[in-house]
Amino acid sequence: MQKKTTMLIKNIGQLVTMQGSVPRRGRFMNEIGLITNGAVAVAGDEILAVGKSDDIVGRVELAENCDVISAENHVVTPGFIDPHTHPVFVGTREAEFEMRLAGKSYMEIAQAGGGIRSTVRQVREATGEELYATSRKTVAALLAHGVTSIEAKSGYGLSTEAELKSLEVIRRLNELEPVDLYPTFLGAHEVPDEYRDHHKEYVELVINEMIPAVAAKKLALFCDVFCEDGVFTVEESRAILTAARKAGMQLKLHADELKSTGGAELAAEMGAISADHLMFISDKGIEMLAASQTAAVLLPGTSFALGLDKTAPARTMIEKGVIVALATDCNPGSSMTESLAMIITLAALKLKMTAAEALSAVTVNAACAIGQGERLGRLESGLPADIAIWDMRDYRELPYHYGVNLVETVIKNGKVVVTR
Repeated sequence: MQKKTTMLIKNIGQLVTMQGSVPRRGRFMNEIGLITNGAVAVAGDEILAVGKSDDIVGRVELAENCDVISAENHVVTPGFIDPHTHPVFVGTREAEFEMRLAGKSYMEIAQAGGGIRSTVRQVREATGEELYATSRKTVAALLAHGVTSIEAKSGYGLSTEAELKSLEVIRRLNELEPVDLYPTFLGAHEVPDEYRDHHKEYVELVINEMIPAVAAKKLALFCDVFCEDGVFTVEESRAILTAARKAGMQLKLHADELKSTGGAELAAEMGAISADHLMFISDKGIEMLAASQTAAVLLPGTSFALGLDKTAPARTMIEKGVIVALATDCNPGSSMTESLAMIITLAALKLKMTAAEALSAVTVNAACAIGQGERLGRLESGLPADIAIWDMRDYRELPYHYGVNLVETVIKNGKVVVTR
């Protein structure tokens, strides 16, 4: 017996289904499964049917009290997926933004005690309740901008106690907020103040104490490392990631952000689920990623907010067949934004990506970057009903009409959770 429709979205001007190959590589990133005058039928928390409005309306059986939404010829997409965020923090760093405007570099500020370590000091002092209240606002803002699934990192604790506190906040957000968070342990985000002269001992602490504690409480799906000159070397990163994999976590890597250090190569070699940033990726790194299942998560908002001209070589990556995703890198220091739509604008202007490629990068490919390529990022029968309705007539307005939130309605697991 066919399930009854509990929600029907009809009169969709452009329905972006993203049906097709997963992941999208190369020229296939321009294929977005577009249906004009479309409709989506939802049964409970999953999609029942997708197609032309007249076909769907005529063949599905509506449940009593079915929620019928007329999209008024607007654009409908899968709920966006943000595969790289740092939402668990307190305090902001606008003073550092002004310091960069005055000519200080990101690394100069960090070496003077600012940057990540500045936020670490505030997170350590905050209670779990204070941390949850602030993080909840960030997650709500992401959701309001059409993001229904979020990769969420710790990394502003840098002690066993504070890292566990941060990951427990992510777990609580997952339980209480209408959005799915995919938690990442990032104890190797920076070396904290008390270990500045004991770098090796901090690496051992991450491996021997933090990772076992996180694994014992099952608080993280992924482990990430900031593999960068002046932070964690390739060999230190390999040791941390090896320990995390033994503890049951999948691997991620901050790679080649400030210099070409071999981070992309390490990510491909170890079968990481993603390598992120990649502004200084080498030709060899691109070739290795293209031959792998490791997604390249590009963060043009970070280059923009840091005032850098350097961006990741997205066009070369796409042409070589790398799995390219986009993310906000939402964090208080180098990319204070919850708008993936703004990231799409930057991807168009700075990375020279088409609107269709960018949509692939925040749906199907972003799903692959959080290990959910089989179930998220598409509007297809049997998949979760994570849907965004946009106040625009053409999906190409996303990069074109910038700096405003064009989201009209967000649906998570078949329920309206944001509406204007």
